[in-house]
Amino acid sequence: MGLEALSKLVVWQKAKDSAKRIYQEVLPGLPAEEKWALGQQIRRASVSIFANIAEGHGRFYYQDNVRFCYIARGSLEETLSFLTFCNETHLIPQTLFESLRNDGEEISRMLNGYIGHLKASKQGANEPGAPAIFPEPV
Repeated sequence: MGLEALSKLVVWQKAKDSAKRIYQEVLPGLPAEEKWALGQQIRRASVSIFANIAEGHGRFYYQDNVRFCYIARGSLEETLSFLTFCNETHLIPQTLFESLRNDGEEISRMLNGYIGHLKASKQGANEPGAPAIFPEPV
């Protein structure tokens, strides 16, 4: 596994790039009274997307990886929700919102595809201890 393998995972790259865009294009423009409230929430949610993809990637059993991808997907929805709020309250321009929303939709499609791949490939399913830790559903 490792960072080299993770850096080849396109969904992780896209999620990381999206978080960087939020850091560079959204957070600096928030009003002072929102930098520590709303800004902190957006920061944490956006970073959580690629961080959870990375944590799942480092897990041994595919079920663990899938679980962390589900968490990443939840963080993505949380980030998009905050961005929608920022757009509706005119804290970010419409063009920036649309661009970030499009990025989020692409990440969502990629993440769902990655989850499907993990479920189909079942990496680690036959390793010692896997059936005891993660029994297959009936």
